[in-house]
Amino acid sequence: QVQLVESGGGLVQTGGSLRLSCAASGRTFTSYSMGWFRQAPGKEREFVAAWSIRWGGSIFYADSVKGRFTISRDNAKNTVYLQMNSLKPEDTASYYCAASTRTATTVARDWDYWGQGTQVTVSS
Repeated sequence: QVQLVESGGGLVQTGGSLRLSCAASGRTFTSYSMGWFRQAPGKEREFVAAWSIRWGGSIFYADSVKGRFTISRDNAKNTVYLQMNSLKPEDTASYYCAASTRTATTVARDWDYWGQGTQVTVSS
């Protein structure tokens, strides 16, 4: 029901910023929770941030990115963003946009739809 396309990744220096975008197509964008996960080579997919359809619309972040990353959404454009500031080498990963028909969770397998990923590389 939903197709997701990420963009905005790239190579940046430590302390730099990037804004990732996730364009969604499909039925009733506002009815879906939206989230961001990341995965480094050989590692499990890791929760980053989410906007949940429950509780009147709630936002939560992984402790590792709180205070540096911001998730937002533009319902008119069917787009969710991840603003990443003060980037660190440990942020290097492929970043994936995800959508869920249910309340957002921090567990990757709970999500229903995924984008193709966009690479973020942070150099020392």
